[in-house]
Amino acid sequence: NRLHAVDITSSSFRLLWPKLLSQETGYYTLEYAPTDDLAKKRTKQVSGADTSLTLSNLVPETTYEVALIPESNVHYFPPQTTRVTTLAEEISPVQVLISESGPHSFHVSWAPTLDSVISYQILYGPLPGNSVKLLEVDGQHNSTVVENLAPNTTYLVTVTAVYKSGMEKSLSAKACTQEGE
Repeated sequence: NRLHAVDITSSSFRLLWPKLLSQETGYYTLEYAPTDDLAKKRTKQVSGADTSLTLSNLVPETTYEVALIPESNVHYFPPQTTRVTTLAEEISPVQVLISESGPHSFHVSWAPTLDSVISYQILYGPLPGNSVKLLEVDGQHNSTVVENLAPNTTYLVTVTAVYKSGMEKSLSAKACTQEGE
């Protein structure tokens, strides 16, 4: 029954703590900082009625020192502390699959799809060559059909995940269209 974290992701976690105060008897000061860089300490004030708080915009694969300081006008409560380590950044795409290849189209799918991705950009163009076309797909989707292709041609297909953080991750695959009629 102490301060602890749940729902830990690469960039956030939720803190839970026992009810020590009420709205009337005070508030909490929450301090958190990466253990290897305590100078980057951030502070939040939380209502005495609250027993949870989500911290977000955190750095992946980082251990945070968290201190909850009850500021009571009735009793002294010692600060509660905990350490929480965020997860590694989920990286997508880790697989690009080409299927249903015909003379003028093929199907591109990728995995995994993640909440942290806003959109996927699919770049494709014939090899060898430098005429590249771009398709943009919503981050909820994990496949698309590329059409209007030349038959019996090898294409380089690159799927780029665009994260909410602005980060991008790409993975390429080769696809061949079938011979035409």
